[in-house]
Amino acid sequence: MNLEKVLQKRSGSKCELCSSEENLQVYTVKPLKVSKDNNSLYACKNCASQIEGDVEMNVNHWRCLNDSMWSEYDAVKVIAWRILNRLKAEDWPQDLLEMLYLEDETLEWAKATGEGETDENTIIHRDSNGVVLEAGDSVVLIKDLKVKGSSMVAKQGTAVRRILLDYENEEYIEGKVDGQNIVIITKFVKKI
Repeated sequence: MNLEKVLQKRSGSKCELCSSEENLQVYTVKPLKVSKDNNSLYACKNCASQIEGDVEMNVNHWRCLNDSMWSEYDAVKVIAWRILNRLKAEDWPQDLLEMLYLEDETLEWAKATGEGETDENTIIHRDSNGVVLEAGDSVVLIKDLKVKGSSMVAKQGTAVRRILLDYENEEYIEGKVDGQNIVIITKFVKKI
């Protein structure tokens, strides 16, 4: 049985986070790269887009975590923990975080992307001016950049929207330039 069918059966053909029945897809929880049922969940496009930072976080949408954080599946609990940490400036996510219990190995997986950490070991991405970059931010190139492996040159002044962060290297971000996904060094961008 393929992964999507396994997750459909497990979830009752609903998003395992918000229970939506529309636009469902397999979502593999990072940093694991191989999609398996124990490190993936069935999520709607809305939840997946907010998790990835493709769209702005809708705080009220995530009230669904009040139920889904109690899932028996670690992938669901890891995403719940990460989202609650992103939203902990609000009152209600902080309350849920205090109730959520994760086994040590699951908590290590949840923290693997740097969410919820505030110590000196946290990887922080900064632009050329030292401004902190976050997933989903928009930046502008401050220098013409030759894209390795292609003849493309990303021109100075090009806006790169909805960046992704490299959680292993603070100098690298990813974004689309002229429809091509590229890796960009943070010292060549400015947050807009």
